[in-house]
This record gives sequence, structure tokens and C-alpha cells, in this order.
Amino acid sequence: MTTDRFMTVQEAADDLKVSRYSVYQLIWAGEVQSVKVGRCRRIVRQSFDAYVVGLIEDAAA
Repeated sequence: MTTDRFMTVQEAADDLKVSRYSVYQLIWAGEVQSVKVGRCRRIVRQSFDAYVVGLIEDAAA
């Protein structure tokens, strides 16, 4: 895990191996938190990491 507080939508999409649109759907659904900086959307890294941990836990169950 990195110490960056935010990540771009593209970085999140790359990490999950999905499209940017899929990441926006997660944002709109409230699955991950994001903030708007100017015209750019940034995902809160802590929220993203928690989402990924939840996916792994669900897969292991």
C-alpha cells in the first residue's frame, strides 16, 4: 500500500483491471469515496483499499 491519499480513476481502473466507466459506477453507487478537485475526480485511497479488501473477503467466504 502506498502513502498517497488519493488516486485517479484511471489508476483505480488499472488496479482492478476494469474500465474507467466501471470505476465511475462504483463511485456513483457509493462503493468508494471520491472528491472533485477542479474538474478532476480523485478516489480516496483508504476507501478504495477497503473496497478491495471487502472483495477479497467475499471471495474467500
